[in-house]
Amino acid sequence: MATIDVTSWSCPLPLRDYPAIVLGHGSGGQMSFDLVRHMFLPLFDHTALARLGDSTVLEPRVPDHEAGLTFHESRFAMSTDSYTVSPLFFPGGDIGQLAVHGTVNDLAMSGAVPLWLTAGFILEEGLAMDDLGRIVTQMAAAAKAAGVSIIAGDTKVVDRGHGDGVFINTAGLGLVPDGVNIGPDLARPGDVVLLSGTVGDHGVAVMSKREGLEFETEIESDTAALHTLVATMLKAGSGIHVLRDPTRGGLASALNEIARASNVGIEIEERDVHVRPAVQAACEMLGLDPLYVANEGKLVAFVAPENAEAVLSAMQAHPLGGDAVRIGQVVEEHPRMVTARTGIGGRRVVDMQVGALLPRIC
Repeated sequence: MATIDVTSWSCPLPLRDYPAIVLGHGSGGQMSFDLVRHMFLPLFDHTALARLGDSTVLEPRVPDHEAGLTFHESRFAMSTDSYTVSPLFFPGGDIGQLAVHGTVNDLAMSGAVPLWLTAGFILEEGLAMDDLGRIVTQMAAAAKAAGVSIIAGDTKVVDRGHGDGVFINTAGLGLVPDGVNIGPDLARPGDVVLLSGTVGDHGVAVMSKREGLEFETEIESDTAALHTLVATMLKAGSGIHVLRDPTRGGLASALNEIARASNVGIEIEERDVHVRPAVQAACEMLGLDPLYVANEGKLVAFVAPENAEAVLSAMQAHPLGGDAVRIGQVVEEHPRMVTARTGIGGRRVVDMQVGALLPRIC
């Protein structure tokens, strides 16, 4: 067995505080950030990983004529993600749809056109075949609706009690159109921050199903493939610098990641971040801040001010962006920090969460 050399990790002190993995390491918050930044990045050590985007854009390679290989000039985007939601079926979706939509969206956040997916299933002994059939059927339908093909896969079975039903891993490959350059490190002072709709729907839908909570109006997940919305936005303006779908850790974590990657400050208007009344009520009941609750069918965009109105209008004309709004701007002040103006006119720091706010929702 190879000896683990912690000195090869980048500033390993945040990791030494936790001798074992805890749920917070998968929350999308500060602990997840520390794990990726201080272990995976220095050990895997590839420049393509450094931007920490939802997907990685790969530049074309130089043709190797001696090997008889040729390469097109297209740029590829690749992404991979794993899905462990509990329960497997929730209002508005299931783990199969989530697996397709999540990876399609990760590719779309780099401006790529999604083309192919792979799917790996880890099945727990005792999983009902009917349930697996429902999941795979919904997964196939979601892929067809998104215009992507599942071209490779793998299946493993683990002992009863070791798999929580089913885990799914997907990887995706897409093509980035010429002239598109989008990444989490490209936000600039003056950029306008746009949000495609309400926040918190997915996380609360999963939690309400898990906990048996009932409301006057059923809360449904917003899970959806966002690539057609992104394509519409790109047609409307060339000034889109950053796209991010605020999944684990919600809008707050997504904004903090972008502020850190771009070394800028971000200011938002809290009252402009819309939350459905039923979701707001559920969050108050559960003691949650909607800014930190996961979404699976929303995106946040950082757009040059001269292009912002055109892009916002295009979003609002799309079925998945009808509730799109402007929520803030990028500033030079307080770099690497996100602040929000509250409804009473004060201002608060919107920090990245440390531990797990909600378990197992994506």
